[in-house]
Amino acid sequence: MMENILICFGKPSGILKKMIDASNIGGFFKEYYDNYENLDLKNKRIIFAVELGNTGINISLYRLIESLRKKGPKSLDNSVAGVLIHSSSELYTRSEGRNLIYACNMMGCSFPGKPLVEATGSLKNFINYKKHFSMSLEEACLNSCKELSERILSYDKRKIKEPKILVLHSSNSETSNTYMLWKLVEENLKNCSIKEIHIGHEQIIDCKGCSFKTCTHYGLQNNCYYGGIMVEEIYPSILETDYLILLCPNYNDSITANISAAVNRLTALYRKTPFYDKSLYSIIVSGHSGSDILAKQLISGLNINKTFKLPSEFALMETANYPKDILKVDNINEKASNFAKNILF
Repeated sequence: MMENILICFGKPSGILKKMIDASNIGGFFKEYYDNYENLDLKNKRIIFAVELGNTGINISLYRLIESLRKKGPKSLDNSVAGVLIHSSSELYTRSEGRNLIYACNMMGCSFPGKPLVEATGSLKNFINYKKHFSMSLEEACLNSCKELSERILSYDKRKIKEPKILVLHSSNSETSNTYMLWKLVEENLKNCSIKEIHIGHEQIIDCKGCSFKTCTHYGLQNNCYYGGIMVEEIYPSILETDYLILLCPNYNDSITANISAAVNRLTALYRKTPFYDKSLYSIIVSGHSGSDILAKQLISGLNINKTFKLPSEFALMETANYPKDILKVDNINEKASNFAKNILF
């Protein structure tokens, strides 16, 4: 049976303590404010509470991540977690929150959709929540903490039998190391249905920022004002799929423009249909370095914002510069096979 724990890094501010209390209103989580360094964090339900104060830095948090990494790559194996975070300024909450999510995910921890509750100094990041649910900013924040706790407690890590998998990419199949790595992974994906959509140049228009009312109007019809491949192919495929795999070569420390546009355009569909029941995976290849930057970008855009589940070790990341260099990477077939197993099992 999984144990439920809440770890707070350092002394919490008044608002962070309220967030902790709201997330643990039923007393389901055993709270730790110190003496957590030697805890076994495998097979746990965890809430991390992080106080950033004025500096945006929490040394205790960094020390725990360092300690866990030294213990090995599976230090949080079979666990599920969420994050509460507060800053006295308007900065740092998102970057530090997604850094923590990424670090834990790569050590075996899963996260439900929308796993991060941020409290900036003014709480203005809850302005839309306040508007649509007729709450004060603080009430909106605390209610979000309660909802996150419920998502952690109800999270189902079981894999789907014979899943439907959607693969989105904008790569050249003949020269792309990222696409070649995907084909190695695909060879090991059995008993599933796979649909692959290539988002070519000039096929997709990025989000232009319609009003909330306009976006919602089209979203309720599974539509978008700008139409095209998003509405005709990608929206229906997203609704049908169980797992989404994004193929992401590193372009200037960012995902490609076409994939970025697709992520942005999912907002209209998300207005009607949140994606809590769908899982996110990615294959990322960098020519030099920086694959973790792209992984964090996907976590922010699709797991934190768009509510896709983040299964443990969601990204396969490699380095390959010249065409077909990926095929020369040590143990690349074994790595591809292991990633396929992680998707299916």
